[in-house]
Amino acid sequence: MTGSASCLVRNVRAFPKVAGLMGTKPGKLPPQLSLSLTGAGSTDDLYLGTGEGGRFTLVVFYRGLHCPVCRRQLKELDERLAELRAVGVGRVVAVSMESEERSEQVVARWGLSSLPVAWGLTEQQAREWGLFISTAIKEGEPSVFSEPGMFILDSDGTVYWSNVASMPFGRPPLDDIIAGIVYANDHDYPARGSA
Repeated sequence: MTGSASCLVRNVRAFPKVAGLMGTKPGKLPPQLSLSLTGAGSTDDLYLGTGEGGRFTLVVFYRGLHCPVCRRQLKELDERLAELRAVGVGRVVAVSMESEERSEQVVARWGLSSLPVAWGLTEQQAREWGLFISTAIKEGEPSVFSEPGMFILDSDGTVYWSNVASMPFGRPPLDDIIAGIVYANDHDYPARGSA
């Protein structure tokens, strides 16, 4: 067997193991998410996926303090929470594998005033949500961190929509997400992708 053919066989054999970690399917309950929030409280206090405050919950997994793309994304979310509530997103939370100290720095340095920021996601939890995992390649990055992901939970707690990336770029613009939520509400559009 040639080197490239051997590599292909190894990758094909490994694929089912990777696919088995992608545990968040539309219409199904996601893994439990019970984490501390910066300041005080926990994600349990937010009643994620219960319809509290609006039909949907938006869970945004971000890479960490080192990520300028995450800073822009979370700052925009923080500034547009009222807009999200107006279209039926009752709860929004940002989640990372960062420590409490670094998460507090995220809130302070990025000027987040209203967005709940959860910390302490474990690598195992990140993998259960289907997030990609990276290791540090430059100074300032944590040794291990998750790549970005966004999940919309319906009022019954099930996954309604998701988007996961293996790189810091390529995240859906918030305007597109809001437009999609408006469409879903106006047309009683069901979760897709569960087949």
